[in-house]
Amino acid sequence: MAAIENTTLLITGGAGFIGSNLCEHFLTKGYKVICLDNFATGHRHNLKDCFLNQNFKLIEGDIRNIEDCQLAVQGADYVLHQAALGSVPRSLKDPITTNDVNVSGFLNMLTAARDAKVKRFVYAASSSTYGDSIGLPKVEEVIGKPLSPYAITKYVNELYAEIFSKTYGIETIGLRYFNVFGRKQDPNGAYAAVIPKFVMQLMNHESPVINGDGSYSRDFTYIDNVIQMNELAITTTNKEAVNTVYNTAYGDRNTLIDLIEYLKQYLAEYDPVIADVEIVFGPNRAGDIPHSLASIDKAKMLLNYNPQFSLQEGLREAVSWYRGNLSQ
Repeated sequence: MAAIENTTLLITGGAGFIGSNLCEHFLTKGYKVICLDNFATGHRHNLKDCFLNQNFKLIEGDIRNIEDCQLAVQGADYVLHQAALGSVPRSLKDPITTNDVNVSGFLNMLTAARDAKVKRFVYAASSSTYGDSIGLPKVEEVIGKPLSPYAITKYVNELYAEIFSKTYGIETIGLRYFNVFGRKQDPNGAYAAVIPKFVMQLMNHESPVINGDGSYSRDFTYIDNVIQMNELAITTTNKEAVNTVYNTAYGDRNTLIDLIEYLKQYLAEYDPVIADVEIVFGPNRAGDIPHSLASIDKAKMLLNYNPQFSLQEGLREAVSWYRGNLSQ
C-alpha cells in the first residue's frame, strides 16, 4: 500500500452514519477522502469536522447515475462503498427504490471502480443475507433464503462482487454488518435505528416500544469495531483475505430486553427518572429474524480483527455522545 498521505479513498454514502464516521477516521489518519452522497438519508452536519480538512472533498451525486460514480472514483485508490437504502421495513414498503439504489447503484459503482482501476473495492454487506438460516453463530459460508427485499439486494451485491473479482480481477471485500450503532446515528425518521430511537425516547421520558416480547437477540456492533474492519480491509496485504466476505460484529448477542435495561441504567446515571420509564411491547416486525450472532473467527484469522467494544462499552460511549448532541 502506498504512503497514507498519497492514498485517496472514495467513501460513498459518506454523509451517513457509518460513512461519516469513516470519513472522519481516515482524515485523521492522513488519507485523502472523497465523499459521494445525495443526502437522501445522510446529513451535512455529519461532515462538519470533515469540511475543515483540506484533504476532504465532497461530491454531491447519486450512485444511480453512472456519470456521478465515474466522476467520484477518479483518482481513488480504494472505494469504501457504504451508500445504500437500509431498513427492512422500507424495502417492504418500497422494493423498487430499494433495488434501484442497492443493486443498480451498486453495479454502477462497481463498474466505475473497475474502469478506474481502483486497487480494492470494500463494500457494506449485511447480516440480513443469512435470512432464514437458523444456525448460530452465523458463519460466512452458510446462508439461508432472504426474508425481505432489502436482504435480497445485499445478497445480490455479494454475487456481483464475486463475479467482478473472478471476471475482471478487481479485488473486493464485503463486510456483513451486524446491527451497527454509535455516534451520529440518526434517531429521527420512520426508519430510525432502534438504539438512537430508544435513547431519544428515554431521554424524553417516553416509553420505548419493543417489537415482540423482547426475546429477539442481536449481535450489536459498536461503530469503532466497524471502522477497524474497514481499515483492515483496505490495508491487508494477505492475498487469501481478499475476494470474500466477512462478518463485521462483536461476536456476542443480547436480547432487546437486555438492550433497554442497559440504556436505562446508563441514562439514569444522568437522569434518575429514566430508571422508572415503562417499556411497551408491540407486535413482531415483518421480515425480522429472531436471533443473530456472528462468528468472527474468519475475520480474526485472515484480517487480524480484534473488536474493542462490547455492547455495554459501546452503549456507554453512545449514551455520552447522544446526551451531548440530542436536545431534550
